[in-house]
Amino acid sequence: MLATLSRFKSPRWLSPDILLGYVLGQEVRRKEVSLFSPSCPVSAAWGRRATGGTRAISTSCTLCAKVRGNPKKRELSEKKLTRHFVDHRRVKLEAGSGGKGASSFHSEPRKEWGGPDGGNGGDGGSIIIKADKFVKSLAQVVPVYKGEDGQSGGSKNCYGRNGSPTYISVPLGTVVKEQGQTVVDLSEHGQEYLAVFGGAGGKGNRFFLSNENRAPMSATPGMTGQERVLQLELRTMAHAGLVGFPNAGKSSLLRAISNARPAVAAYPFTTLNPHVGIVNYRDHEQVAVADIPGIIRGAHLNRGLGISFLRHIERCRFLLYVLDLSTPEPWTQLEHLRYELDQYEPGLSQRPQAIIANKMDLPEAREKLETLQSHLSQRVIPVSALTGQNTEELILHLRELYDGYLNGEGSGEGKPTRW
Repeated sequence: MLATLSRFKSPRWLSPDILLGYVLGQEVRRKEVSLFSPSCPVSAAWGRRATGGTRAISTSCTLCAKVRGNPKKRELSEKKLTRHFVDHRRVKLEAGSGGKGASSFHSEPRKEWGGPDGGNGGDGGSIIIKADKFVKSLAQVVPVYKGEDGQSGGSKNCYGRNGSPTYISVPLGTVVKEQGQTVVDLSEHGQEYLAVFGGAGGKGNRFFLSNENRAPMSATPGMTGQERVLQLELRTMAHAGLVGFPNAGKSSLLRAISNARPAVAAYPFTTLNPHVGIVNYRDHEQVAVADIPGIIRGAHLNRGLGISFLRHIERCRFLLYVLDLSTPEPWTQLEHLRYELDQYEPGLSQRPQAIIANKMDLPEAREKLETLQSHLSQRVIPVSALTGQNTEELILHLRELYDGYLNGEGSGEGKPTRW
């Protein structure tokens, strides 16, 4: 170390601190030791240098700096990662405004009276609602849409560029309403509805040129785009809807028969938004099953979120009643569920349906199943969403209901909806 210092001849302008820092860096690179290790002679020399009244060591250099990496991102829970199904939206549409016209006169050498050459402004962009068969939910529709404004006109008779139209992709079967009145029903792929018109562009002073006025100075601004507030609703939310009271195991059952992954917990009202799962069959047919949030007694009176939950059920073609066998009298649940549906819409509970007795893995479920079958004349499908017991029978019966829906039995619509 001393030999290295003696061989290095520093010029007059080089300060001792810079010299010592350079030598320390070379020594650390050669020996590959830490500056703060007790065995390093450089550390002792630097300590003596620091106690002599000069500056202390700096840790902002590359050798002593702390290794900075990207902090580990917290993993989101499954409940936050789950995307729920959206079957209605309220959107505000504002079309683009037109660009203003320009007021200018032609200027060119040896051409004293060039005349007006102000161009017109561009038209504002319109907003178009378009049906797309590859879109299944209204989740991607945002509350407010603003169209692109047209550009202003320029000199030399340059017209402003028109604003590009804005397209809103919606699923097939979307009903557009305004103040409760149906405006259009988008049922075909590629069908478009021009919701709001863009404002017309302003006129430049070239537009006002006439024999009476050879030098017009006036130009008009662009018009404001149209504004509307519309409601988008899906006519058919899913083919089948799971109907039941809270904590009946609807989300677990949807996990067992489809590829959906709604949140599951040991408390009621875990599901606050509907989730849709797809049941695939060997013939490549797909059946959509919706997990409807649990309804409570008095839901038709809008207790809790009853009206919004019942609106989801109204958009399902056939119903799957899920009964909880852990309750003392599960057959009373079916009576209350049918009563709530009929109070909301008469005849809603009479749609094609299936009765599912869930939680067959419990010890007392076998006795309650026999009692339930004695109280009902319809077919009861016992399943266990936790263990997957007898879910094959449910899937096959679901296909029978779907085939009957395609044949027009109880659908109430002219054309069945395929997923």
